Amino acid sequence: MGGLAVFTSDRLKGTLEYFMAYGISPRRLFLNFLIASLVLVTIVLSVAVGVGVGLYLARGNSFTPGLAIALGLYAVPMSFASAAFATTMGMYWSTLSSPRTGLNSPIGLAPLIGIFPPVATLFIVAALGVSGTTTSVTTFYGIAVAVMALVVVVVVLLLAMINRFLRRERLLSPA
Repeated sequence: MGGLAVFTSDRLKGTLEYFMAYGISPRRLFLNFLIASLVLVTIVLSVAVGVGVGLYLARGNSFTPGLAIALGLYAVPMSFASAAFATTMGMYWSTLSSPRTGLNSPIGLAPLIGIFPPVATLFIVAALGVSGTTTSVTTFYGIAVAVMALVVVVVVLLLAMINRFLRRERLLSPA
C-alpha cells in the first residue's frame, strides 16, 4: 500500500496538481503509482517466497511440482492482482472523496479491499464443494485464474476509464 500512501499524500499536498500543470495526464499518474505499488509487492513477495521456500526446503522437504504450480498459478499472481485491485480502488476512492477532519483516507481500508479477491476465490471453491482430488485441484486453479483475470480486467478498465470518470479537477489539492 506504499504507492497508495504516496498518492494520497501527494494529492493532499498539491503535488499531483503541479504534475498536471506540466502536462502529465491523470491516467499516467495513476499508472505510475500502480507500477510503484507493484514494484513494492515484487520486493516483499520476493523476500517472502524466498524465505518461505528456503525454510520449507531447509526442513528437509522437496520442491514438488504441486508447490511450483501453487506458487506460479495462485500465490504469486493473486498477490499482484490483489495489490493492483486495492491500489486502483484506493486511488479512485481518494480522488473521489474530499478529506474531512477526523476521517481517515482509504489507506486504512484498502488492504481489506485487496483481501477480497483471494477470499472470494475461497468462498467460490467452498460453495462448489471442491475437495482434494486431482479434478478438484484443477477446478480450484481454474477458479483462481478466472478470479484473477476478472480482477485484472476490472483494474485495466478502471485505468482506461480514468479520463471519463475522473476529470483533472478531481486530482487537485482539496486544501
